[in-house]
Amino acid sequence: MRKLFSILAFIVLLIVIFALISRRQGGAEIQAELVPSAETGASDLVPVEFDRAYGPRPLSFPEDLGAHPDFQTEWWYYTGNLATKDGRHFGYQLTFFRRALVPPQDGQPRESIWRTDQVYLAHFAITDVQSDRHRAFERYSRGSAGLAGAQSHPYQVWLRDWSVVQDEKGTYHLHADQDGWIIDLTLEDTKGPILQGNQGYSQKGPQPGNASFYISQTSLETGGILQTDEGQFSVSGASWMDHEFSTSALSEDQVGWDWFALQLDDGSELMVFNIRKVDGSIDPYSSGTMIYPDGSTRSLTRDDFRLEVQETWRSPESGANYPSRWKIVVPSERLELEIQPYIADQELNLRYEYWEGAVSLRGERKGNPVAGNGYVELTGYAGSFAGEF
Repeated sequence: MRKLFSILAFIVLLIVIFALISRRQGGAEIQAELVPSAETGASDLVPVEFDRAYGPRPLSFPEDLGAHPDFQTEWWYYTGNLATKDGRHFGYQLTFFRRALVPPQDGQPRESIWRTDQVYLAHFAITDVQSDRHRAFERYSRGSAGLAGAQSHPYQVWLRDWSVVQDEKGTYHLHADQDGWIIDLTLEDTKGPILQGNQGYSQKGPQPGNASFYISQTSLETGGILQTDEGQFSVSGASWMDHEFSTSALSEDQVGWDWFALQLDDGSELMVFNIRKVDGSIDPYSSGTMIYPDGSTRSLTRDDFRLEVQETWRSPESGANYPSRWKIVVPSERLELEIQPYIADQELNLRYEYWEGAVSLRGERKGNPVAGNGYVELTGYAGSFAGEF
């Protein structure tokens, strides 16, 4: 699902600032045209004439791994579970967000390399299980002068020296470095792009266009170097990538979501998300995907799975009360999983607060024991996202 609207709300604030203040940096004037939204109310401001996700469309690669400036919002999520040879476990997150200030203006010359119509935000986090620590960092920049951007030929996404770059062999190199915490990893996709939802079209609500195009790489063999303030470690494991682009937001009665990306040791993966409503109910547009060892998939509706909270954890920073252990049941797959965080405190206390962290899993599938790892994202617990924009 990966629609981190709380974080993107900060980018909206930047957009409004750029819209209201004509400011010169390096000789470039930045302006944005904003109008009231007919859908969400006259008090909300959104750019006009962006494309929207109204239904399935052909997707091709690597083209659709790159940026889609016709859509207002886009993100690239890399998460993974890694371990040293002696079993020391780490989780990591490297995510990039793009937010457009205005729709693309065809034929408009760029007067300066500093002039931009895009804002980028990135998050980098490491979970060190042995030390019971989770560190998270944040950066943002304009999408100009080479400071930040995304492209498909060759595929790469970057914000300064935090980057994902595809090399000639079809593998991906990830790098991020902040305050001595570093990842320098190589990822190899063993299944190819996975189209979530209906051929990549993922509907999130009843309104036309309240949807995204959603692409994943669910089986990325990973190896490389990870560093904390305790030293440098050679690690290996598995990563997961989610890429979505859209021009949409949560409906006003949707408060947040619980998202799961789970990698089982039988070679299959499971993605499910629950969208939570203000009244405490689960939105019927919650959904998921079962990914089989051969890369084939099966879409799951809200009625195809059960997500049960077993325990909760209260954040000492935000005061939010998060779910902290779960049971997921997919009856038609004869799949039952118990899921638990590697450490309780994996909350990101950045400009906006949410929980995203490494989890372990165990259970049964078709009568056989299974185990594995994954990542979970929890939003809307430190404050409602309803009506953010």
